[in-house]
Order: sequence, then structure tokens, then C-alpha cells
Amino acid sequence: MIWLLRRGVIAPLVIVSVVLLWITLPLWLIAAAASSPILPGRLRPLRVMWVVIVYLTCQALLLVMLFGLWIASGFGWKLRTAYFEGIHYDLVQGTLWVFFREARRVLRLRIETEGPTPAAYPGRPILVCCRHAGPGDSLVLVHTLMAWYGREPRVVLRDTLAWDPAIDVLLNRIPARFITPNPAEGARLEDQIATLATDLEANDAFVIFPEGGNFTEERRQKAIDRLRRLGMDRMAQRAEQMIHVLAPRPGGFLAALDAAPDADVVLVAHTGLDHLLSAGDIWRELPMDKRIVMRWWQVPRAEIPEDRDERIDWLYAWWKQIDGWIAENRPVDLTGRS
Repeated sequence: MIWLLRRGVIAPLVIVSVVLLWITLPLWLIAAAASSPILPGRLRPLRVMWVVIVYLTCQALLLVMLFGLWIASGFGWKLRTAYFEGIHYDLVQGTLWVFFREARRVLRLRIETEGPTPAAYPGRPILVCCRHAGPGDSLVLVHTLMAWYGREPRVVLRDTLAWDPAIDVLLNRIPARFITPNPAEGARLEDQIATLATDLEANDAFVIFPEGGNFTEERRQKAIDRLRRLGMDRMAQRAEQMIHVLAPRPGGFLAALDAAPDADVVLVAHTGLDHLLSAGDIWRELPMDKRIVMRWWQVPRAEIPEDRDERIDWLYAWWKQIDGWIAENRPVDLTGRS
């Protein structure tokens, strides 16, 4: 019944709300312009409002197109075919291109990459293992993989994101999995991840966030306490040495490794969004006028251990390296403010 609420109530409500938003846009513009001299930041209300309008409009248009594709596919009959899957990937890429184009322009947001990117190693599937911190970092990663490096991502993401109606509909039509970081007993989460990582093609990118959620100090401590409760004192000690990341949960990543024996591993870290932990943080920092840096490390499959315990040690060692990189690459403010 939850899926019916999301698709039968929330999705139409988003479309109607966007229509009303555009009808009443002059009123919103007047209110934003009037409040701009009062609030800090150059035209902050106007700039933030425009990005929100673009995001909601993209959502509404995407939902309408997804409904049209459902009809064109024979009311869902051929949605799972390669042809319609390709159309859905094109929709994702096009929507993210429009949104990030406006976000970069209006918010003066720069996205830069360092290290060997997936474009440097064509012809092989990759398992992308990414640090998770800050709002929208999964969208930034997917946009980068698709628009810059020509990869088709298969994403593992938290089930709470399914409440976004466009994400819910779209990711139930292309290879993806909504999961909970703390599944019920018998849920066999690793089997679901292994299924998603099976039969990766040369241009595919399997995307997973081993931390299970965005970084906060509270979650960091909970992850350490969880390791101690499970009797993994050595892992807990290693997690305590990592200041800017959560202790990775290796189960899903190891399942993907076993399911995709020909895939290389790409590890990704980023800075620029990680300090935005609450709605207040986001409001104070927008317009951001900042630079997001994404660091890529590509590890050939031959360099990854075969033994399970050695693989866990390998993952923790890489997470320690990512923690050190984050400490050395704090967010850059393009306005020159400290």
C-alpha cells in the first residue's frame, strides 16, 4: 500500500503543485526579491528559489514522461526490455544535465575531478564504492558517471529515497535496489545486491555506498559502538582512527565483488557537501559559491585479495586513505570568505 501512496497520491500532488507554482510565480518572485536585501548573501532567496523551482519542475516533467512511457510500453508490458531501459537512462542523464547546469550557473557551484576516472579504463565494468556525505552527493556521482564518463549506473541506495516519486518510479524500471541499512532478519540483503551486480556489461557501473548513510558524528560513534557489540574490537579501533568517514559495512560490497568477478573497483571521495548536515546548514551555505572535488582511485581486479577477511582489511585500509584525503582537501569557498 505504501507504493500506492507514493505513486497514486504524492506523484500527482507534485505535478499539481508545480503547475500552481508556475501560475503564482510572479508572487513568489516579488516575495523573494523583497526579502533579498534583508537576508545575508547576494540575492540568496531568488537564487535558492530558482534552483528549487528547477528541481521540482524537472520532477514533474519526468513523472509525466514516465507515465507516457508506461502507456507506450503497452501499459508496462515492455518496460523491462533493453529498448525502454535505454530510454529511461537517457531520461536520467538529460534531467540531471538540466538540473546541474542550472545549479552550477545560479549557485556558482564547480565540480572538479582528480585521479584516474572511469573514462581512462574503457571496456570493463566497474564497482564504484563511494563515500556518503552531504545532500545530493549520490546525484552528483550518478550525473558524473553518466554525463562525463558514459557509464550506465546500477545504484544501491537507501529505501527512504523511494519517497521521492520520480526516483521511486524511475529506479524501479532500471537496475537498482532500495535497501535499509538495518534490514529485518531473513531479508538476505547481500543476495539482493549480488543479483544487481550480476552480468555487468562493459559500460556499466555498479554504485554502492558502504557507510550506509551520510556522515555525522553521531552516526560515526554508533558505527563504532555497533562493531564493539559484535565483538569486532579490531575493526572498532580502526574505525576510531577515521575522523571524517563512517566505518564501512563490507557485506554488500563483498557480495558485489563475488557477483562481478571481471569488474575493477573504483573508490570515490568528495568534499564540498559534507559539512551540510541540517536544513539550517544548507540555508546558511546557499548560494554555495563553492568547489566540489571528487577524487577517484581505480584498483585493477588482480590487486584485490580473494580471501574474505583480507578483503575487509583491504576495504578498511582504503577507507583510512579516503579519510586522510578528506582531511587534506577541505571545501573551497569561491567568494574568498573563510
